[in-house]
Amino acid sequence: MFTSFVVTLYHVFLPISLPVIGGMLLKHFKGWDTRPLSAFSLYILSPALIFHTLLHAEITWTDVSSTFWFSILNLIALWALAELMSRMFKLDAPEKAGLTLVSTFTNCVNYGLPLVLLAFGQLGLDKASVYVIGQMIIVNTVGIFFAARSEFTVKKAIGSVFRMPTLYAAVVAIILRSSSISLPEALDGGVSMLASGYAPIVLAILGAQMLRSSGDREPWQLNVRRAFWAGLIVRLAAAPLLSWLILKALQVEGTLFPVLLILASMPTAVNAVILAEQFAASPQFVSRCILWTTAASMLILPIMIVMFS
Repeated sequence: MFTSFVVTLYHVFLPISLPVIGGMLLKHFKGWDTRPLSAFSLYILSPALIFHTLLHAEITWTDVSSTFWFSILNLIALWALAELMSRMFKLDAPEKAGLTLVSTFTNCVNYGLPLVLLAFGQLGLDKASVYVIGQMIIVNTVGIFFAARSEFTVKKAIGSVFRMPTLYAAVVAIILRSSSISLPEALDGGVSMLASGYAPIVLAILGAQMLRSSGDREPWQLNVRRAFWAGLIVRLAAAPLLSWLILKALQVEGTLFPVLLILASMPTAVNAVILAEQFAASPQFVSRCILWTTAASMLILPIMIVMFS
């Protein structure tokens, strides 16, 4: 067990840590502004990765169906748990909204996809692609509702979804795959080149964002402290357990089981703090949860990969 843990750290987390550390160093010494590269990642690299993966993925309709039902049931279970924890810790409305974001949305794109690729290979990435696309849609619809509640509008949520280039990339890939139309070799090679640049760039951005979160020195209010501990309990302990139970209930097997379990057990999504800042859902608490759940994942996720691979 210990040997497998060390091997996983070496083969999976050491490669991931290098661009993360690089991003932290750039942020600390050069004050790196990640916004231009984040836009490039969101609008170019991410669609290229999803398009290329879906076009060549070895997935079945059973995988798609299992992933869909797992995503829905897991979202409902984590939302209900966040509501329960909010009442137990007597959280105010902003911290309650922030806890829901922390509990339900994971960093399955920037951190999860590179991790799955290194841990489970191309087959794992194929299985992960359907889940990731679903999460992108959920974050831009249900996520806005969780963050805003009273300010939520269906029109705004739908508009956010249709502004996602990844959605259109997925649709085009599905059409090409269904019609058995092949891309020209040169074009497919160009898309593949863009897709291969996704992992190191988003991991470097993640490192810079972690350093920004660690620089937050504002004093903690009691309500924020309660929300923080509730968020850690849900994301680090309850979320993996609930995901495991749901996957067992759905009788998911093969590579899809550990891939979905790992993706659902990832640290809090960076997008959560963006929504928290936009809708005043306690961004101080959310940003600290992102930092600490990401740091803790470096220990927890290797153990899970060893246990369920």
